[in-house]
Amino acid sequence: MRLIFLGAPGAGKGTQAQILAESRGIPHISTGDILRAAVKAEIPLGLKAKTYMDNGELLPDALILDMIRDRLNQPDAQVGWILDGFPRSVSQAEFLDRLLAEINQNYNYAINIHVPQERLVERLLNRAILQGRLDDTEDVIRRRLEVYDEQTVPTIEYYRSKGTFHDVDGDRELEAITHDLQALIK
Repeated sequence: MRLIFLGAPGAGKGTQAQILAESRGIPHISTGDILRAAVKAEIPLGLKAKTYMDNGELLPDALILDMIRDRLNQPDAQVGWILDGFPRSVSQAEFLDRLLAEINQNYNYAINIHVPQERLVERLLNRAILQGRLDDTEDVIRRRLEVYDEQTVPTIEYYRSKGTFHDVDGDRELEAITHDLQALIK
């Protein structure tokens, strides 16, 4: 099973991806987790990424593409994966299509977890408080959501046109969302 999870920051895609990845025995590949670890370790990728992340901006494609290519070529990803946080633009989606053809893989579904914007702001502010992310102010969060609307919403349309796209209501109880996702990917 190979899935692409789309959705705004705070939509719950990481939580749902983790649940499904564990139940299917496949890796949950979160670009956000990889980047946060790189920032914490202060490796070159992390130092470059930190400036963009602190301002709520998406990272340049060049920083992300090599990371994805490397990760999808690792042995555990040969049996399946769930991508969380990638692709975030149409150009990244096109890159992913070329990469998957090159490594003889394909994806089963692109799934968008949709949550209304004000609920996203509320969730992200709560998460910032709980996780001690003092740089996640309301202004930074709203900027992240603006960038998402500008750059990632067209990606949803890209996948919608391919016939493997599904929208899931993410403004419900965790278990209800998980149930719908499990039913979809039987």
